[in-house]
Amino acid sequence: MNFVDKLLQAGKKNNSLVCVGLDPDPKLMPAKIGVYEFNKAIIEATSDLVCAYKPNLAFYEAMGDDGMEVFSKTVKCVPSHIPVIADAKRGDIGNTSKAYAVALFDVLGCDAATVNPYLGFDAIEPFLQYAEKGTIILCRTSNSSAKDFQSLLCQTPAGLRPLYEIVADKAQEWNTRGNVGIVLGATYPDELKTIRRQHPDLPILIPGIGAQGGDVAVTVKNGVSPQGDKAIINSARQIIYASKGPDFAEAARQACLSLRDEINKYR
Repeated sequence: MNFVDKLLQAGKKNNSLVCVGLDPDPKLMPAKIGVYEFNKAIIEATSDLVCAYKPNLAFYEAMGDDGMEVFSKTVKCVPSHIPVIADAKRGDIGNTSKAYAVALFDVLGCDAATVNPYLGFDAIEPFLQYAEKGTIILCRTSNSSAKDFQSLLCQTPAGLRPLYEIVADKAQEWNTRGNVGIVLGATYPDELKTIRRQHPDLPILIPGIGAQGGDVAVTVKNGVSPQGDKAIINSARQIIYASKGPDFAEAARQACLSLRDEINKYR
């Protein structure tokens, strides 16, 4: 089963477009609990409510020597029918990207990875070779300074177009194996609407809901495919830090359930 099939089946089984970001910050976690134990409790409390999980490698790399072991154990803790997206934002010259792909897919066992297209096709191609894995290309990210580059107007045969539109076109062009998606933030609803209209079948990973202020109703309206799927709506802090007390897992479940139901109300 490839990444997209796994994503769609998990979403259908759990009636969900919610992706939980597993971004552990010890300063925000309950006291006296390890990161793996924290992640495990969150996963067990929410695995019937999500379409995917998205651990961000930066939080694990920041732990030092033990971080990647925690990351690996976390991936293995996720039920096998739910895809894991490595939020790695990798992208380098071809042989380096090949090593990144081996690490994320073969060694760590993730189902998909976010990649940076700045270096062009050479940086993406090693990930695309994994036909059963997902390659999710940064297109219009949710941060406020994304416009510094992503909104720059570029000359094309069709006239001036913003760079993020060209990236989305390239993602579609490279999607020959059906394993490519894009990242597009909920904090840019007009851009989300435009790209979804131009690329109705591409999976879109949508960060920016919750702490970053993305609107759920608008995100669903603008980001979901015509079939009502292929939107991976990510929330991290709003869910995993819903409580710092001993009830953190149950609080995370309630926050996840609330978001799932709110999304489904607008589907």
